Order: sequence, then structure tokens, then C-alpha cells
Amino acid sequence: MPDLLQIGGITDTMRDRLAEHFTIHKLSESAYPADAITHIATNGHDGVPADVMAACPNLKMVSCYGVGYDAIDTKAAAECGILVTHTPDVLNAEVASTTILLMLASFRNFLHDEAHARSGDWEKGGAPLSRSADNRRVGILGLGRIGQAIADKLEAFNAEIHYHTRTKKDVPYTYHASLTEMASAVEVLICITPGGPSTHRIVNEEVMNALGPEGTLINVSRGSVVDESAMVQALQDGRLGYAALDVFEAEPKIPDALKSMSNVVLLPHVGSATHETRAAMGALVVDNLIAHLTTDKVHTPVPETAHLNG
Repeated sequence: MPDLLQIGGITDTMRDRLAEHFTIHKLSESAYPADAITHIATNGHDGVPADVMAACPNLKMVSCYGVGYDAIDTKAAAECGILVTHTPDVLNAEVASTTILLMLASFRNFLHDEAHARSGDWEKGGAPLSRSADNRRVGILGLGRIGQAIADKLEAFNAEIHYHTRTKKDVPYTYHASLTEMASAVEVLICITPGGPSTHRIVNEEVMNALGPEGTLINVSRGSVVDESAMVQALQDGRLGYAALDVFEAEPKIPDALKSMSNVVLLPHVGSATHETRAAMGALVVDNLIAHLTTDKVHTPVPETAHLNG
């Protein structure tokens, strides 16, 4: 059977299916037959280290567990004729739900009020009023598949949708060619753009200042999209009102300053982390690998290598 290199963890179900078609080797093992590796199964966090890709001259295909793949050098892969896949669509609704969860938790003071009720302090006095999440002006940075799913779910809250992307789309929302301009026009800024060099710290101090002292920043994309140090300072200074975050620059480390703020909601990168969605993602990872092995084609290639698909 062909040799597959496993980078990071996989589920038992994934392993059982893969073992029917591949001899599985783990990157964590002391040695693996680099010359024999034809396929890699990895994830969006670990990606494929450059030295690993270079050490596998017969590598034909990489299957990534996750919609984000910025930890894989897809340009280098394309130049070497290596197909790269990811797992779009199957997690759109779940990440959109997590986004709404973060927005509601921030606007309705969920962390404070839940602790207030649990501690027994409610017996001593009521909780302060919160903010309504309805009828808000919401800006979406990156109106791709997940961004559209977020916009769809925001319809229930009668949100006024604005968006910023590199090119204008045929959608019934307000387009802004400038991210800073959009930030000044909305009350909530949701980041759901891919990571990578082109979006590195695109949400900078200028953008956060434009969002303002009553503004809410939500990040469910990549930690690298937001200038984390500038965000911490803006929150401390009161130049930015609130933040609700599922991703961070140096995961799993979260700055202590963010942990101590009452106007910040934190999640440990669980945007798609339900049993159902993760099972669907794992199945697609394996489906792509088996499809390539049997047909030389894959179901969900990343755009940078799509031209290699058959």
C-alpha cells in the first residue's frame, strides 16, 4: 500500500478508513520513509513544515483537516505538482453559529450574568443592564462561504450588513473598498477572512480606532488577522469597546491582559468544534485522500492547486 504521513492527530474513524488504503506513518515517530511518502494528512494548525515537504520527493497530495490552510506553503506545493485540499462548506454553519454565540455573549454580558447567578450574588442585588444585539450595523471582513453563512444567520437579528473584500460581490449588502471606512460605519466588526501574508494584522490600530469605544470586534478567522498587541492596548485605553475572540496570535497562549478584562469574551478556537461537524471534516479529509489515490482527482482542492486536479 502507498505510504501516508500523518501530521498531528486524527480520529479512530479516520485512522481505520485510512489504514484500508495506506501504510500510515507519524511525523512524531523518530523516523519515517520520506522517499516513500506520497500523501500527507494534516490540519490547519500544524500544516506541512517546509523541511518535511522538501524531504518527500514523491509527495503527490496533502489533505488538510480545516478550512484554513495558511500553515501549508501552497505556492511551493503547486510548483512541485502537489495537490492540496481542505474542508470547506461542511463547517460553515457551525462557525457561523459560534460567531453568533460570541456576539450574543458580548452584547448580553453573558459571562458576568452567568457568574452572578451561579455565585448567589443575585440574592444581594440584580445585574446591570446589557446591550441589545438586535438592529446592529455589522461589518464582515471576508464575505466567503462562512461570511455568507454568518450574514444569513444575522438576518434573524435584523442586522444591517456591510462587508469588505478585495472585490465587490453581487449581494444585497453595503460594500466598502476600505476596511477602515467600514469599521467607522459599523458597530460590530466580524473577521472571517483567511490567514496568511496578505491579511497579516489587517485589523490594525487604525481600524480599531475607527470601530471606536462602543465597537465590538469579533474574530473567528485566524489570530494573525488582528494586531493582538494593538487590540489589547485599544481595549485598555477605551478606544475599542469590546472583543469576542475564538482565535489568537500564539495559540494556545492567550495574553493575560485579555483574560483579565470584563469586556472580552474568550473561546479556545472551537468555532467548528462539535461532534457532528468535526466528523464531517474528518470524513472529507479521508474522502479526498482516497479519491486522489483511486482517481487522481480530489473533491475540495484549495484554489492555489485546483489546476492540478485531474
